[in-house]
Amino acid sequence: MSRVDDRKIAVVLVSGGLDSATALALARQRGFNCYALTLDYGQRHRLELQAAHRVASALGAIEHRTVSLDLSQFGGSALTDPLVPVPSQPTGGIPVTYVPARNTIFLSVALGWAETLDAKDIFIGVNAVDYSGYPDCRPEYITAFEKLANLATRTGVEEGGIRIHAPLINLRKAEIISRGVALGVNYGLTLSCYQPDERGVPCRICDACRLRAKGFQEAGLRDPANTRIAEQAPL
Repeated sequence: MSRVDDRKIAVVLVSGGLDSATALALARQRGFNCYALTLDYGQRHRLELQAAHRVASALGAIEHRTVSLDLSQFGGSALTDPLVPVPSQPTGGIPVTYVPARNTIFLSVALGWAETLDAKDIFIGVNAVDYSGYPDCRPEYITAFEKLANLATRTGVEEGGIRIHAPLINLRKAEIISRGVALGVNYGLTLSCYQPDERGVPCRICDACRLRAKGFQEAGLRDPANTRIAEQAPL
């Protein structure tokens, strides 16, 4: 990776999944001191919080914080409401795994931490190519949030502005994986599944599992998480 510049600070949203791990690696490659931020939002797949810690540590985050903000109080998503099943087949339109306003909430929290760190850069691993169809993963959304950030903050008004980086947004999953592997990302540390069992074994039928499997297949690579699962190693 490129040499880190002490003057460059970025907040990176890290979920514990494949995309956010790659975004963190890319931020490091670009010379940023990275502060990793994870949101404990009441997600049913809570093992991803452990995965986020592993990823942040392995990829050299200066600090990793997990902020609790329980969106399960509102429900409205298969990821936060146990009464809403995760679909086993692709669905039309915006799927039930969409969490209302999730990325807006996540980016807002990241924005607050960035201001206290004097950071002008925020990285998020959203993707609008091989993805589930969430409206807050689209390029126009990122552009709009960056505009909001620069209207609503001291950094935006007085200190040159905030930049929201979405380096994966126009990449296919296979391209994301290939770039991450080239940067030394250990995808065996990540967890993508929406409903893993207590050992972290993925369901292999949810959108996240299908997209991950498709990405590794198209990249011509073996998913290292599958090796770990086959060996029954704990997360």
